[in-house]
Amino acid sequence: MAPGDFVLDDRLAIATPEGVELELTLAGLGSRAIAGGVDLAVKGVLIGLLALALLATGILGLTLLVPVIVIVMLGYDVAFETLAQGRTPGKRMAGLRVVREGGGPVDVTSSAIRNVLRLVDGLPLSYAPTIVSIAVTPRNQRPGDLIAGTLVIRERLAATSVETPGPGPGPPSKEVGWDVSAVGADQMAMVRSFLARREGLRPDARARLSEQLAEALRPRVGGADEDDAEVFLELLDSEKARRSG
Repeated sequence: MAPGDFVLDDRLAIATPEGVELELTLAGLGSRAIAGGVDLAVKGVLIGLLALALLATGILGLTLLVPVIVIVMLGYDVAFETLAQGRTPGKRMAGLRVVREGGGPVDVTSSAIRNVLRLVDGLPLSYAPTIVSIAVTPRNQRPGDLIAGTLVIRERLAATSVETPGPGPGPPSKEVGWDVSAVGADQMAMVRSFLARREGLRPDARARLSEQLAEALRPRVGGADEDDAEVFLELLDSEKARRSG
């Protein structure tokens, strides 16, 4: 565990280099098993459809079927985790997401490593290494997560209704003309991660995190004149997207 990080129950607080404290809720074995079961079922359907298509061409054999299975089992997870903000269909259904240990989005390399190792640690002993690893590691990581430097987190609170701050202005579309060139990709990943999951945060955590992010990023934004932390982050995201679009 990195200096400045700590786990309380299933919550992980991460101190970023910018001095912002991210609070993540770690996914447990049960929710990960549900997500994995859904994804396995979807993969089975995809493999079946591909097998039928290959049978129809008359070219399906064992030498071709094995690569098809491996490609689907690996490519499915890597594609969704890197293109859908860390969410496979199963993870989306279970309210989970894969992120890097620092809280940023997972990249192709990290996703490939964790999912290649899923194939390795899952086959010989019926996922025994995965179950033991999630149970005993402080961050609920399986072997693939430990090597790839990734976490699986929960995106929303279960069942309970959380009172959130009153409705804001929504994602702003106006051009504010700020100079956002000094805000890097890692900082924007944190901003977008917060904006995407803020509705599932406790009100105090939501307010604290938005203030910490805004305080850390305001010095990097030229011409910023918005005092409200969340509105500032929304405007920053909008301006960054507009300039890179």
